[in-house]
Amino acid sequence: MSDYISIQRNGNVALVYINNPPVNAGSLAVRRGILEAIELVEHDSALIGAVLIGAGKTFIAGSDLKEFGAPLEEPQLPSVIKAIERCSKPVIAAIHGSALGGGLELALGCDARVAAIDSMVGLPEVTLGMIPGAGGTQRLPRLVGIPKSIELICAGTRLKAEEAHRLGIIDAISIGNLADFAVDYLRTLGSKRQVLALSTPAAETQDIEAAAAAALKAGRHRPQVIAAIDTIKSAASTPADLALAEERRIFQDLRLSNDAFALRHLFFAERQSSKRLELDGVPGAEVNRVAVIGAGTMGCGIALALLQAGLEVILLEQNPTALQTGQERIAQEYQRRVAKGRLSQASAYDALARLNPTVDWAQLSAAQFVIEAVFEDLQVKQELLRKVEPLLRDGAIFATNTSYLDIDQIAEAAQKPQQVIGMHFFSPANVMRLVEVISGMYSAPAAVSTGFALARRLGKLPIVANNAFGFIGNRLYAAYRQQCEYMLEEGALPSQIDQAMEAFGMAMGPFAVADLSGLDIAWRMRKARAHLRSEGERYCRIPDLLCEQGRLGRKTQGGYYSYDERGNRQEAEEVNSLILQESRSKGFTRQAFTQQQIIERALLTIANEAALLLAEGVTTRATDIDLVMVNGFGFPKWEGGPGFWAANQPLSKLNAQQSNLAKVSGSTFKMGDLSVFHYLHNQPSKRSA
Repeated sequence: MSDYISIQRNGNVALVYINNPPVNAGSLAVRRGILEAIELVEHDSALIGAVLIGAGKTFIAGSDLKEFGAPLEEPQLPSVIKAIERCSKPVIAAIHGSALGGGLELALGCDARVAAIDSMVGLPEVTLGMIPGAGGTQRLPRLVGIPKSIELICAGTRLKAEEAHRLGIIDAISIGNLADFAVDYLRTLGSKRQVLALSTPAAETQDIEAAAAAALKAGRHRPQVIAAIDTIKSAASTPADLALAEERRIFQDLRLSNDAFALRHLFFAERQSSKRLELDGVPGAEVNRVAVIGAGTMGCGIALALLQAGLEVILLEQNPTALQTGQERIAQEYQRRVAKGRLSQASAYDALARLNPTVDWAQLSAAQFVIEAVFEDLQVKQELLRKVEPLLRDGAIFATNTSYLDIDQIAEAAQKPQQVIGMHFFSPANVMRLVEVISGMYSAPAAVSTGFALARRLGKLPIVANNAFGFIGNRLYAAYRQQCEYMLEEGALPSQIDQAMEAFGMAMGPFAVADLSGLDIAWRMRKARAHLRSEGERYCRIPDLLCEQGRLGRKTQGGYYSYDERGNRQEAEEVNSLILQESRSKGFTRQAFTQQQIIERALLTIANEAALLLAEGVTTRATDIDLVMVNGFGFPKWEGGPGFWAANQPLSKLNAQQSNLAKVSGSTFKMGDLSVFHYLHNQPSKRSA
């Protein structure tokens, strides 16, 4: 019929193939083609029905998100689904690969759904700032009930075919060839079976409210979560045509909201992050066995991430007691997963069998890739590299998991510095997606490519950066935290700043984070870099004074806050007094800060530092900066990251605020070119949409 839709006949059944590679997105051309195919089937007396099936590797893995920032052209998806339901002949969806978003909504509009065993289905619209807008909130509840629909839709859960079949979303799992199975299934179907004709299964009020409460908490009470819950509930009480119309209206409003633009921005940023032009044509080496040096919290977290990906892991420690503790920590994590039903006992045994804990340094010769996770000290890491390198096989890569240290200085301790890269995992390493892959001055492109590929194999989000202090994330966060410390001197208190940033959407305020991670970590870094401090540089002593008093955070039950035995925090009057005294000693006249002033100053600081990173070539992608801050530092997804935030502010306002920021930050403050975000993002705001 077209480049996007083709029809093959299997006797009296039409196989309608969707061909819009790479993911068969449900674009305008696809929708038009399906509509034409349904009309053809309706009017062809030789056909008894049709099977919708994806060409290539997947069914329809979602709508074409690029269309969502502008007016949608007809036929829109609800019109296509309505044509399928009105067709006098049954239409079956044959699913392989993925049926996500509009793809699953299209399938739910068919008379039956059959799927390959390795396929996956889901409605991820809420995670993109919207709600399902083509009947997903009305048809899914009729199959799985309202509580389960709230759970699945609000979380954007992706279900494997077997689970979807158990829940009743899939009618049958394909045996053998999917197309042949679907044709046979249609011939036995006999008649139309519209999902909308079903009644919503009865559910207890408390079950519905429990599901809603859990979804609201997990979704931070964002508008799309609230709307999804209300619309799903309406499936049991509102006539289908009215509920569908209201669902579509809400979808149309939400797809043009700031949340939706921001979340779509991050979606495309992730896609872009996997395409590394600097690594094009530079294949990474295959890695199946990795050595992790250090069995502390970070080392064990990295080892767990490697085991989860099916790799063999050598866990090396020089201290037998520390090794035993680390081994037990890993085993306990697997026991916890088995107890919660997240993993079978057999899978846990398999993973632990691939772990080789050892104090024998010679074992390193078996590793293709080594990740060190030892104490954050330049000399310690250099000495470790000198000891390790002679033991490694030819071609093995050494990756340092440093957070701040100079990769080039570490590499200079090696005979083959080209085999040294940085891989900065975020804690807990087995949970956090972000990994910064650092290319140093000496790092061979093949070594960086191997580290990047390994991180992707672990299911991580790898972001490549060039060597610089703090790389991307910690440099931005250090500037942010420093500016918040300046505000302490000028008139704010820790709780006020934390409350403001948490109200903006940060997972935790900067001082609560400092207490959680330990104030001594940043203190050591500041002392190590004290010789680099300029004479006229503004320096806040408050965190140093707290450390000198032994207030190192939660681990000492006192940092910026005081903590009880359960870890509950409360304001510490002695800290507030210290802050007031330090303000007086520096000659500050304390001023009141509004919540908005705190938020704007903090965000502007991050954006300014991000512009400097781009100018210095630490990264060339503003989108990578957004991904790092969202996935590593709790920046709210619905704000799209600091670059996206800056791109959606009037440039004149940003420049005026930046001038004020320079005045209060001292003579060494560097101003970045904030116009870079307006240029690089080229992202319409909700106002221009």
